Amino acid sequence: MKNLKTIILSSVFTLTAAAAFAEPYRIGVLTDMSGMNYDLSGQGSVVAAQMAVEDFGGKLLGEGIEVIVGDHQNKPDIGSTLARTWIDEQNVVALVDVPTSSVAMAVQEITRQKDTAFLISTAGSSALTAEACSASTAQWTWDTYALANGTGRALTQGGAKKWYFITVDYTFGHALEADTTQAVTAAGGEVIGSVRHPRETTDFSSYILQAQASGADVIALANSSGDTMTALKQMQEFGITEAGQKVAGMLLFLTDVQGVGLDIAQDLTLTTAFYWDMDDATREWSARYSERMGGKKPTMVHAGVYSSVMNYLKAAEAAGQAKSGSKVMEAMRGMDINDFFNRNAYLREDGRVVHDMFLVRVKKPSESTSEGDLYEVLATIPGKEAFASLENSTCPLVKK
Repeated sequence: MKNLKTIILSSVFTLTAAAAFAEPYRIGVLTDMSGMNYDLSGQGSVVAAQMAVEDFGGKLLGEGIEVIVGDHQNKPDIGSTLARTWIDEQNVVALVDVPTSSVAMAVQEITRQKDTAFLISTAGSSALTAEACSASTAQWTWDTYALANGTGRALTQGGAKKWYFITVDYTFGHALEADTTQAVTAAGGEVIGSVRHPRETTDFSSYILQAQASGADVIALANSSGDTMTALKQMQEFGITEAGQKVAGMLLFLTDVQGVGLDIAQDLTLTTAFYWDMDDATREWSARYSERMGGKKPTMVHAGVYSSVMNYLKAAEAAGQAKSGSKVMEAMRGMDINDFFNRNAYLREDGRVVHDMFLVRVKKPSESTSEGDLYEVLATIPGKEAFASLENSTCPLVKK
């Protein structure tokens, strides 16, 4: 009896000690903390993830939740190494954000192998939910198809039939040009030329001159953040719009428009998943975010990070576990996804979160009443129209 009592007490002590030292579930925000994507994602994505964890209550399945952050420096090898280390050694159950499509593609291979949830908010290549799709991924905020379909179709249907691309030479740029070409062609337009440039180009003059000489109705910038801002500024110096050609920034974030100013960005048409000033719900969340970010307004990426983390936590609770990303995604596909960010949303088997997108126009300086008052919403694009259908999907997870 004494030995049995000792064994029981020993077991109780072991269980109590294990509970006391149980490692919290960790959400890993893998982002750009030092490069060209910092303003549109970066620290804002970290804050958005922390807000979601706090609003959820700070615990998942009885255990604490922590948010950790890593800088992938826009390099696939660094991103994938961080992802593997986090999952293997730090109890990271979900990776979040991940700017730069080439980094996201590398990280997705790790999360696929480890069956870890991957919540993409910044990377936009449509390949992530096509041939490279994964059962543990949710591409939450936008993709190149949705931007191309929104802006490309609208401008072509408005009479701008001939297009010329200035495209950044890596995975994202290639996907954005290809998706926009498809949208323009389907709307009755044509692509008459393109030129590619390296990332973080400082002199776009030769590319702009080629585009100008092409006689295109639209010069489309299939790039992002710093590259887009630099190109827009230099295009103004060349008098592109004054000469009658339209400029289309195929991926523009709120921070990009603020970066170049309304004098340069005015009247640009773009597609976005979120705008802080759309309604009471977007304004309420954005005010809380801005209070923690020194008055800065959130981009669609920041709103998407919050929404993806919050809905992941809800799905993990519903699934009764957080370790298997594919099982959490399976639970999420049975959930109602509806919040200040998502309108008419659902998660598909290819990992695409389908929700409404918005066609907006950048306001003129005379129309803006405050620093963050930048967009006029022109139209709502229903999710089923905004994103590629499953009918022709190349994702091997889609049942034909």
